[in-house]
Amino acid sequence: MTEQLFSYNPSNSQRLGSVPITPIADIPSHIKAAQQAQQQWKKRSLQERVHIISQAFAKAQPHQNTLAQLLSREMGKDIRRASGEVMGAIYVGEAISAAAADALAPRQLNHNTSLHYQALGVAAVISPWNYPLAMACNLLVPALIAGNAVIFKPSEETPLIAQAFIAYINEILPKNLLQIVFGDAKLGQAIVDSPIDLIAFTGSKAAGIDIMQRSAPTLKRLVMELGGNDPMIVMHNADLDTAASFAVASSVENAGQMCTSTERIYVDERVAKQFEDKVTHLAARYRVGPWDKIGVNIGPLINLKQHQQVMTHLIDAKQKGARFLLGSTEQQPPYIEPTVITDITTDMLLEQEETFGPVIAIAQFTDIDEAIKRSNDSEFGLGAVVFGAQGATEVANQLEAGMVAINSGVGAGGDAPWIGAKKSGYGFHGSADGHRQFAQAKLITNH
Repeated sequence: MTEQLFSYNPSNSQRLGSVPITPIADIPSHIKAAQQAQQQWKKRSLQERVHIISQAFAKAQPHQNTLAQLLSREMGKDIRRASGEVMGAIYVGEAISAAAADALAPRQLNHNTSLHYQALGVAAVISPWNYPLAMACNLLVPALIAGNAVIFKPSEETPLIAQAFIAYINEILPKNLLQIVFGDAKLGQAIVDSPIDLIAFTGSKAAGIDIMQRSAPTLKRLVMELGGNDPMIVMHNADLDTAASFAVASSVENAGQMCTSTERIYVDERVAKQFEDKVTHLAARYRVGPWDKIGVNIGPLINLKQHQQVMTHLIDAKQKGARFLLGSTEQQPPYIEPTVITDITTDMLLEQEETFGPVIAIAQFTDIDEAIKRSNDSEFGLGAVVFGAQGATEVANQLEAGMVAINSGVGAGGDAPWIGAKKSGYGFHGSADGHRQFAQAKLITNH
């Protein structure tokens, strides 16, 4: 009897269903089937691949509502956000595939030299649970467009939505070109250890380090988005209403389980009290609970482990002198109320690590250079934001992050690159340069 991986609703621990766990011993056969499928796939033109992938993703369109309901129940986000993620995933298949094809088209560099992009072979895509379709499709699509076959391992927390979505796509794609496998970290490690050519991963720094170590002997190509600990600087000349609104929305979006959530806020002491009052007022309007309860706008954390991590950070902050303006250190799983904390210090876990919960952590600064230093004093560098008027651009230019925004959230939307600096990323995806990381560049010179 095949061992099953069960999936649960994080709001009430209700079992939603199960998928068969892929035996590690079966990985070689999956790789072999993928290699065979890839040999034919790479021979198709870029435009043929775009057409097929567009058709494949369009298969999911009539089932958007069903998919959104499943995503909402399995991950714990509200139906509006789940619907947006499903629609976004379909958009990636139809639009980003065309952009990727343009990026991978041959280019004439001079009268006798051209640059070509060829398939690498078999790619492994390992995706997280917080955006189980969006993160996966951002990696699946450019890998397929480049002519690769894909072995896809979704998070063990959200296998059902991945299974359902991929099933629609595979009604059109050639057999074995996109295979989905299910299991925990051990299965992921087995895939990384196998004779594949590219690993596209979104997840923790620790897992990323393990992947790099396992990939080193064979020099596998890597594209990885890792953790974040995103800072926000509020200058004295900022629009405080806009800044406070963003701070709250960014910190509690998806129950704070977002890689670019605002994790640390540094506010000029001249406006700190006003900013804290506005943030606390806005955060107090949020309500936690299951999404079928009226008035709820913050859902559950994904599991007990994540809840314990957030609580550990809150308790650590309180023990080290932080003041709680909203929320407490006594919150029962699976929920964390919107929590506003001020007077955070550099020795607190809230400042040093990624919390990944609906926590708004604030510190005051006297000099802008102090705020910049504390913002940069992190091993991570995914996103950073600055709210202010005159001088804001100069501050933004000094922040050590792959994506920096002024008076808004990071990310330009569309086919913009998604970049992490320092230990928040290795390579990147999105944009022409990002799509090209899923292929092998090749110069051809004809004298």
